[in-house]
This record gives sequence, C-alpha cells and structure tokens, in this order.
Amino acid sequence: MVIENPIRVMIVDDHAMLRKGLAVFIMSYDDLKLVGEAANGEEALALCAEIHPDIVLMDLMMPIMDGINATRHIHREYPDIQVIVLTSFGEEMLIKDVLEAGAISYLFKKVSADDLAKAIRAAKDGFSTFAPEVTKILVQSINQPHPAFQDLTERERDVLALMVKGMGNNEIAEALVISLSTAKSHVGSILAKLGATSRIEVITMVLEHNFHLGAFYVK
Repeated sequence: MVIENPIRVMIVDDHAMLRKGLAVFIMSYDDLKLVGEAANGEEALALCAEIHPDIVLMDLMMPIMDGINATRHIHREYPDIQVIVLTSFGEEMLIKDVLEAGAISYLFKKVSADDLAKAIRAAKDGFSTFAPEVTKILVQSINQPHPAFQDLTERERDVLALMVKGMGNNEIAEALVISLSTAKSHVGSILAKLGATSRIEVITMVLEHNFHLGAFYVK
C-alpha cells in the first residue's frame, strides 16, 4: 500500500551495520520513509539542512559531534524536526542533557520494531515515548521536591505522572476516569504553574529536580 505522506526518517549512528538494520526496519513500514543516513552529528546537521526530515533517530556517542550537541543544534535551527534518542546508554545525566537539548523521546536500541514505529508516529504528532528504565529515572525521588512543584494539587500530580509516561490527553482522561476537557485543563494548569511551554519541558523539570510523582510511581 502506498502512503501519500509517509513520515520521513533520518538515521544518525556511527555504526554502519546498525544504520543498515534500521534502514531495513524503516522500509518495512508503509507509513515510514528513509530519507537519509549520517555517521555523526556534523553530518546530521548538514543533512537536516538539505532534506529536512520529520524524525531523526539519534545515537548519543559518536565522533566529531555527539548526539546531545547535534540535538541541541537541530532543535534550535529546525524546531519542527523531532529527535528520538536511540542509544545503549541510560545514565541519568545523559537523559537530562539530551532532553534539555530538545529530544522528544528516549529509547534503547533493544526496542522492538513495532514499539519504535509507534514512537516515531507519536513523535510526529508531538508526543514523547520513553523506555521503561528512563521513565523510572524520570519519576524517581531522591531529594526533596523543588519549590516549583509545591503548588501542584494531588490530582495535578497524578496527571503529571501520566504525562511523564508519555500519555496524551485522551489517555490521561481514560486512566483517571475524567472528561477530556478536565484532562486538558489539568495539563494547562500544570504548564502554567511550572512556567513551562511544552510537555517535554515539564518532563525535563521532573528529571532535573527529582520530583516524586506519588500515586503513579512506576514500579
């Protein structure tokens, strides 16, 4: 089946065999289209200027320019291009740095093909996807909450926990058995109270301040 407007994907990884494997994966889905490959962040920036993909699958540890710096440049110069981190490394500082740089999702290379395809589709629509291990780090509490979170109500904390899991407003409404309009209201209130402009900014704040999300803590 021919899809009229497939999601245009670029692969950035310094391992040629992994790029080849990802290319085969992308070409197996009718709604995904491989439009470019890069071996490092510098090549990725040049290709973004030339082909302007919808989604970039970004490795972190690469020569010449790493994935964090490449993500920062892409997010600043091409804000409509979404970066999905695809890596073998899960250190908290790496997660924090690349989310602050502008990545929308963080996955590990062991992710299944179907889950990666879902993450690509979600990113195209502006939604985040995180590996379970990353979600645990995002909701882990090791310090006292930052004052920025103290004004959140108990229900807003529940909503925030589901936002961290990558849920959209419809899923949040279903999980909490509330109306869609109420879910949207809670999300808007959370962004306003935290002075954030996007979900990914809120998630980065959770990680940065080690905020405990209570009832929906990921086991």
